[in-house]
Amino acid sequence: MTASALMNVMVAAVRKAGRSLTRDFGEVEQLQVSVKSPANFVTAADLRAEEILYRELSKARPDYGFLMEERGTVEGRDKSHRWIVDPLDGTTNFLHGIPLFCISVGLEREGQLVAGIIYNPISDELFAAEKGRGAFLNDKRRLRVAARKQISETVITTGIPHRGRPGHARFLKEAQAVMSEVAGIRRTGSAALDLAWTAAGRFDAFWEQGIQAWDLAAGIVIVREAGGICSDLTGGDTMLEKGEVLAGNPAIHKGMLTLLGSA
Repeated sequence: MTASALMNVMVAAVRKAGRSLTRDFGEVEQLQVSVKSPANFVTAADLRAEEILYRELSKARPDYGFLMEERGTVEGRDKSHRWIVDPLDGTTNFLHGIPLFCISVGLEREGQLVAGIIYNPISDELFAAEKGRGAFLNDKRRLRVAARKQISETVITTGIPHRGRPGHARFLKEAQAVMSEVAGIRRTGSAALDLAWTAAGRFDAFWEQGIQAWDLAAGIVIVREAGGICSDLTGGDTMLEKGEVLAGNPAIHKGMLTLLGSA
């Protein structure tokens, strides 16, 4: 893919933030053996990465607004553009020394998602897409969603609500409906990576509820540019507003809508 000026800006920002997270992740792995909890250290790592992203993106596009996990909403002079940023998706994995986490940066233009990057700095996998230009892994491999048509052959990924999160009873009903029909269910602990891996065909579909806009924005663009469908759990286009998502190829997306609806 010949990267646009916009994509070059995004790639430079996430790679710089990724270097910071990689250094901090090495420290967290050492902290696991100590009695002292590393939770405060991880919070600081999250904030450091977000500061880098905010500084780099602001320098390149000074008028754009932001929606960020830690800073919240930052109004820009340009009301038509907004960065939607998660500096560390998969915080619990990071905390436990599990190398499944990422940076997620999406761009919204006139209310439409038009670009996205999801970057795992440990595996050095960078998933990127611009609307109408396709989706790619590390600028080399074109991403396509899996081609399976039968639900029975699929591996589906999801998020499981943990302590302090609502929706446990609903999730158990959905999981029961899905696991009786599919080849397997997985949970990575990172919604953004779930979307990226669905775009790459590693997973056949992904569903989750109770998630934030910054977990979803970049991945929605990447899945769609990889030939997939992203919707809310009723087939609509209010993923960011409802905090829920269903992604997959057209056939599996349709089948999953039916399964989830039956639950």
